[in-house]
Amino acid sequence: MRSGIVSLVGRPNAGKSTLLNRIVGRKVAIVSDKPQTTRNRILAVKSYPQGQVVFMDTPGIHRPLHRMNVRMVEMALDSMSQVDALGVVIDATESIGAGDRFLVRLLEQVRIPVVLVLNKIDRVGKSTLLPKMDWYRKQHDFTALVPISALDGEGVDDLERLILSQLPEGDVLYPDDSVLDQPERFFVTEIVREKLLLHTRAEIPFSSAVAMDRFEEINEKGLMRLYCSIFVERSSQKPIVIGRGGTMIKRIGEEARVELERFFDARVYLDLHVKVRENWRENNRVLDDLGLKS
Repeated sequence: MRSGIVSLVGRPNAGKSTLLNRIVGRKVAIVSDKPQTTRNRILAVKSYPQGQVVFMDTPGIHRPLHRMNVRMVEMALDSMSQVDALGVVIDATESIGAGDRFLVRLLEQVRIPVVLVLNKIDRVGKSTLLPKMDWYRKQHDFTALVPISALDGEGVDDLERLILSQLPEGDVLYPDDSVLDQPERFFVTEIVREKLLLHTRAEIPFSSAVAMDRFEEINEKGLMRLYCSIFVERSSQKPIVIGRGGTMIKRIGEEARVELERFFDARVYLDLHVKVRENWRENNRVLDDLGLKS
């Protein structure tokens, strides 16, 4: 039996959360086309006949511009020294740039197995992929370079077998039926935020957050009542999130409610309010409340 913790690290939008969902076989991390979608560390457990892997999804490593982003990057960097192996996820469709070179430099002091995961190979040809693999092979002594598509699953089974083989021998860390270490209320706020990211543009996705105000368990009638606040930084952003005649907030709420009903297998009453919190991304108290621990 082998078991251990594997951190998935990489630049924003490399596909770490999509890969985690693919491996676990269910949605445990929200995804969107916006950079920095993942803000918190998420642990998800996958048990195998030969052992268990605890996968850690982390925020994308980027140049932080706010206190919130500083905490996000620190979370990702700290994870590299707290795990048994690393999966460095690279977007194979992107040109190699300064961010990739910075990421490779971070690996210089790493003394655990490091697997380079070249994601999104469904969108590139061999003429693009092979030179990129060759460049990375010259930068670091990776345990392996594994091309995959987290979207359609190509190569993911091979990646899982390889990662498990690199972990130390030992007993499992979680019960076999475990999947996610985050509380249910965290999943609620993340689903609401995912719908917010899906339907808004410009600065809204980066300057908004979702907080849980009240979480009521399923009652005798099979109904859950959930109350959340959406934070924005400026008064001018509030009407954008609400929409003309409340159309935007209604759309976000309806789509989130449908997904939450599937998750909890219960009827859900979801109440959303939009609140202005100026400069919340620089406010330590707000960041603590959102689970972005320093």
